[in-house]
Amino acid sequence: MVKLVKSCLRLSLKITNITIGFMGIAMLIYGIWMIRVWQRDAANSPSSPDYAQFPWFIHAFLGVGTALCAITFLGHVAANSSNSYCLSLYMFIIFVLLLAEIAITADVFLNSDWEKDLPEDPSGRFDDFKDFVDSNSDICQWIALLCVLTQGCCILLATILRTLGQVKENSHEYEGEYAEPSAPLLRPPELPPNPLYPYVIGEPVHIEPHSVYKNV
Repeated sequence: MVKLVKSCLRLSLKITNITIGFMGIAMLIYGIWMIRVWQRDAANSPSSPDYAQFPWFIHAFLGVGTALCAITFLGHVAANSSNSYCLSLYMFIIFVLLLAEIAITADVFLNSDWEKDLPEDPSGRFDDFKDFVDSNSDICQWIALLCVLTQGCCILLATILRTLGQVKENSHEYEGEYAEPSAPLLRPPELPPNPLYPYVIGEPVHIEPHSVYKNV
């Protein structure tokens, strides 16, 4: 029964973890598309701005997408192995990611001048992304809620899987301490000597038959 529950938890963790991987892949694809647009603009106007370096917005998308893919890989390894250390590291990283998302969301809603804290984006992709979010606020809210719920489910499933693994290890240790020694299968158990028929361990004694008849 425990193995069946652990298998279901592993499968559920892999499914929710793949959702995070899809988010990372989508961000990487969008970052690569922005790089292509940036290179196309560089070919048309090589003078200014400086096209030798990518803007911070492109770096941010690529960095976050790569981090999400790495977290997905770690979650897949942790779900397959059910190792407590891998699951703990996975839960810690997801928890830090959730705290970062909450901090960014709180800064956007509470600070009216949050855009001034960001460096200038010469590509203009940040303004395009902000306009897209404003024009599709409902869809973006549902996507953000899906991200938060997915990360929360990953933490919950990893916690349950880690707890089941620890319970199984403790049960094995308990059985090992109090298990009775088993008798060997190939060697029969030694019987105590019978006081009515004592015997002496030593070299075998041969009695000749004619000596017995002489005594008779």
